[in-house]
Amino acid sequence: MQLILPDLLSCCAEAETAADRYETEAREAVRRLIAPAGKVDPKLLEREQFAAHGFAWIATYVAAIRQMRRWAEAGQQSGLGAELEQLILQVALGEYLAQLKGGIAISQVEIVRPADLGADPVALDAPAVAKLVAANTSAARLRIAELITDGLDSGNFGALGLGDEAMEEVRRQFRRFVDTEVGPHAHGWHLRDELIPLPVVQQMADLGVFGLTVPEEWGGLGMGKLAMCVVTEELSRGYIGVGSLGTRSEIAAELIRAGGTEDQKKRYLSRIASGEILPTAVFTEPNTGSDLASLRTRAVLDGDTYKINGNKTWITHAARADIMTLLARSDASKPGYQGLSMFLAEKPRGDEADPFPAKGMIGGEIKVLGYRGMKEYEIGFDGFEVPAENLLGGKEGQGFKQLMATFESARIQTAARAIGVAQNALELGLRYAKDRIQFAKPLYAFPRVAGKIAWMAVETMIARQLTYFAAREKDQDRRCDIEAGMAKLLAARIAWSNADNALQIHGGNGYAMEYPISRVLCDARILNIFEGAAEIQAQVVCRGLLEGRN
Repeated sequence: MQLILPDLLSCCAEAETAADRYETEAREAVRRLIAPAGKVDPKLLEREQFAAHGFAWIATYVAAIRQMRRWAEAGQQSGLGAELEQLILQVALGEYLAQLKGGIAISQVEIVRPADLGADPVALDAPAVAKLVAANTSAARLRIAELITDGLDSGNFGALGLGDEAMEEVRRQFRRFVDTEVGPHAHGWHLRDELIPLPVVQQMADLGVFGLTVPEEWGGLGMGKLAMCVVTEELSRGYIGVGSLGTRSEIAAELIRAGGTEDQKKRYLSRIASGEILPTAVFTEPNTGSDLASLRTRAVLDGDTYKINGNKTWITHAARADIMTLLARSDASKPGYQGLSMFLAEKPRGDEADPFPAKGMIGGEIKVLGYRGMKEYEIGFDGFEVPAENLLGGKEGQGFKQLMATFESARIQTAARAIGVAQNALELGLRYAKDRIQFAKPLYAFPRVAGKIAWMAVETMIARQLTYFAAREKDQDRRCDIEAGMAKLLAARIAWSNADNALQIHGGNGYAMEYPISRVLCDARILNIFEGAAEIQAQVVCRGLLEGRN
């Protein structure tokens, strides 16, 4: 029986056109609900959140379909159009097209269907869509499962489509580092709830992790966001905490590079790039979450020093950090975002015994289920001093604008972390399914187990290609807030789905703390929350598309 459609690529192109038409129909249906006068009405948007966020997911699925087809076409042109890649494409599009028509799970308890938006999915009645949906068979998934059997040794779960041998070598280098220096130790770090050892942090610095995207003139490697994705994915495949260490440096360096004074760039960029100083981001406050306009921490200028007073929470790696990118209200007379400023606040490095040995600063650890390698803290400031020269850019009131300029990169990087976690779950599930013998054969011989793992491989590739696309857009200096939001939205869901399925494959053993999949499940859950919860991402994507930022 022929598993692969003989006209697969042309069929995918036709189906993509049909999906595009359906997205347009869904967009206009939602526009009628929340922007009847042409502009998004905030009250209607809130009332119709389910439909609006459902449209964001529809648009994300269509974008994923588009990028998967481009991945396959580029692979065929470079000689990579092998059986595995063709089957991944066929199953990916067949499943996502079916869900577009029948219903997309936007959370564990919410499924959005065309009728929820008042949209007509007639465009999806196209013959090419029907062919792809019909070709998404159990036999196709089981063949994928056969083809990735040796993936644990070869690392091959489908060609990545990087199109650059230098980038492939970067991936191989970090894969070796993770397999020797991170993977064997990650679960112990998690179980003991300890900070990632400083020798590992130094090795990462030596490999250039902290200066990956910092321009060469400032001591970095001058590579792009695509390279950041490749490195972050591999590091997070070993342990999300290791992958996330680079996030703080990425955010701090981008803030300084884009908004800092020349003196600030000279003082900090090369030291961040080398790993000499470790940054942390200090934005969130109790009871504010994503509502940054409500921040209450004050920064009052007293001579040539700002005095900081207030409380911050969910600050990652705060004790060990040497410098904080600190968002505070410098002008209480200006409402919302207008009075916010960003500060480069230096502090002495703490340790487990004395986490915050700084005058005017106290803090305590927040115990968490996962994401433990850097630790989370709540911090109180009481007259903590920051020199006026450390006001980012030297001008008050620019903090929110400066922060927004980093969100694209941060969300792309978070999507890459999610892909690494998803890949880790996939590999753990595959290894256990091959090793565990039940009823005189390995679990992998059972179709529902093999089928789960095959779909995990397919959907991880979908998230990867959508994220790579966002990174490439960023590297071309194109606005990509929507693309970054889509990548983060989808990749975070896939990380959780993969982890949950891999634990199911482990059965009761997966619930035991001694098995790494228990850690990966906890780590995966945070991805739908930080750097903007899934609901925030959907809101950003919906508004952006309706307002023409596409």
